[in-house]
Amino acid sequence: MSRIGKKPVPVPKGVEAKVNGQTVSAKGSKGQMEFVVNELCLVELGDDGVQVTPVNKTKEARSMWGMSRTRIANIFEGVTEGFKKDLELVGVGYRAQMKGKTLVLALGYSHDVEYNAPDGIEIKVGKPTEISISGMDKQVVGEVAAKIRSFRPPEPYKGKGVKYAGEYIFRKEGKKK
Repeated sequence: MSRIGKKPVPVPKGVEAKVNGQTVSAKGSKGQMEFVVNELCLVELGDDGVQVTPVNKTKEARSMWGMSRTRIANIFEGVTEGFKKDLELVGVGYRAQMKGKTLVLALGYSHDVEYNAPDGIEIKVGKPTEISISGMDKQVVGEVAAKIRSFRPPEPYKGKGVKYAGEYIFRKEGKKK
């Protein structure tokens, strides 16, 4: 039994939730999102929130059960508060700036790296070494942060590169004489 799947997803105040067959839609202050639940799960809207139950006791149905419940909870959180990821640039000369909707990164290459954010994602550069990514969809925010980090992942000797805020970089010892 899924401990997460058993719990109903409470509908936050200010969110209009609808269940139409396998489609769960939510409308809140940040916008509107919807999620189509796998056919191995049943979705019902009750007084205590959205309840997800598996159709049968197969392994596939049980694995979709908790995932579907979590995705619905993420939709409700996304339309009310949104999601945010912070990145830090570590290294001499590494900096970021916004030119319109394009993020321009100087990461020690012979050229600047340019990245256009997808729709629904907002990128802010506070200091030249700090990037903030925010949006409604948790999956897309994480993908954008991972893509920007992949331009120059942190290396283990000096820790230079693009890293998540608060990420610990395991350091290696250099050569011995």
